[in-house]
Amino acid sequence: MDYTFNQLRIFLKVTQTQSVTKASEELHLTQPAVSIQLKNFQDQFEIPLTEIVGRKIFITDFGKEIAEAAENILNQVHAINYKTQSHKGQLSGRLKISSVSTGKYVIPYVLSDFLQKHDSIELLLDVTNKLKVIRSLENNEVDFSLVSILPDSIKVDKIELMQNKLYLVSNTKQKFANKLYDKTIFESLPLIYREQGSGTRKTMEMFIKQNNLPVRKKMELTSNEAVKQAVVAGLGCSIMPLIGMKNELQNGELQIIPVIGFPIKSVWNLIWMKGKNHSPVALSLLDYVRKEKTSIIRDKFDWFEQY
Repeated sequence: MDYTFNQLRIFLKVTQTQSVTKASEELHLTQPAVSIQLKNFQDQFEIPLTEIVGRKIFITDFGKEIAEAAENILNQVHAINYKTQSHKGQLSGRLKISSVSTGKYVIPYVLSDFLQKHDSIELLLDVTNKLKVIRSLENNEVDFSLVSILPDSIKVDKIELMQNKLYLVSNTKQKFANKLYDKTIFESLPLIYREQGSGTRKTMEMFIKQNNLPVRKKMELTSNEAVKQAVVAGLGCSIMPLIGMKNELQNGELQIIPVIGFPIKSVWNLIWMKGKNHSPVALSLLDYVRKEKTSIIRDKFDWFEQY
């Protein structure tokens, strides 16, 4: 057999995504290039690795065994590279982090200086909704997760990073009196929700239930960016994290509606499974965050305290 490192990498990604199209996107390759390498890899085995049913690709039992072997080989190759860097006196290895979608406005600033100091570290960052973030933590697929609502299903350790604030917002074409509104304002405002499984959605629903707010649900969208653009376009209002609205507030596309009980406050936490045996890279990040979080928040998020 004469398969290549690239073929192993492509085949493993196809098994993980169960899609040639998604694999090509994640590997930043063209779809024909992935298809050709997948065929060349298959040609070296007499037993099928995949099968097509309808227009969907399925991995055979034999293919799953080969994928597991491929992952082990690739991990060993990465380990060799990291050990080489380590012997050169450089901190190296993989750092795997999952973050709730709104955390994309926080985690890059927490990591940027650390990664610049240690450019041999490979970062794998998965930004998704809260359900998937907690699942990745439970399955030990990541070193850390960034959340604003702590999970109650698993035991975790944490570092508190900064405050999270959610406000009721609309676009600036709507006019509101210069006063503090009570909960009756929700009777006239169509509200846009995040999808089920979102941390923002859970925080929002808990607040609505606790305060018995008379809300009118207008629509449901699958990302904070989608919700934000819908609000800017005038499709409704929403309860959104301040952290993701900096530009829109400053350039006058969004406004905060002053309502009794707002902002809703929580805390951004970097969490990990209690008792986890951290790699040297993960331990180094923990040490860095503990020492530098105050200066990171002061330098990167000074605007946050204006609201």
